[in-house]
Formats: sequence, C-alpha cells, structure tokens
Amino acid sequence: MSYLSPYFFIGNIRIGSVENASCVNLGNNLPHGFESHQKNNQGLGNVYGDGNTLKDLRSLLSDSAILDMLSHQKDEPLPEWMEKIIEEQMKKAAQDSP
Repeated sequence: MSYLSPYFFIGNIRIGSVENASCVNLGNNLPHGFESHQKNNQGLGNVYGDGNTLKDLRSLLSDSAILDMLSHQKDEPLPEWMEKIIEEQMKKAAQDSP
C-alpha cells in the first residue's frame, strides 16, 4: 500500500458531532483555510439529562454588537466611525470604573 493510497479500512466509526471549523476526512485530503465564526447567546445555558426542573428562572443577557463587528473585520481596517465609537466606549468605561 503506498503512502497516498485511496484505500482505508474501518470496521466501525461513530461521530457524535462535527462543529465549527472541524471536519472528518477519509482518504487523501489536505484541508486548509478553515475559519469559524459563531455567536451563541444564551441567557441560561444548557440543560442536559432527564427529569430536570427549572423554576422561577430569570435571565438577563447583555450583547454588545460592537464585539460582533470586530470579529468579522479581521483583515480589513476598522471604519473611522467604528473607531470613534470604540474610543468613546473605552473613555466612558474608564470614567465609570472605580
């Protein structure tokens, strides 16, 4: 069998999940350029298992849209208007902090 053989022998394989910038490859592959952006807002989180009970639940989620914009601008410079907003927010946070 050569190094780059197209043959593979697997008796059994079970994949629970493939998420984000992951992949399952069989054979000769050269995956590259994986990039993942994900946003998941949850006020509570996850509840797993059987017989769970949630009573009197209250939740507050604060989501800053500015952070979302920054994560998608990796290779491009920020627009001037966004830099001003960030600068103003940083000044305000510095004034409000003890």
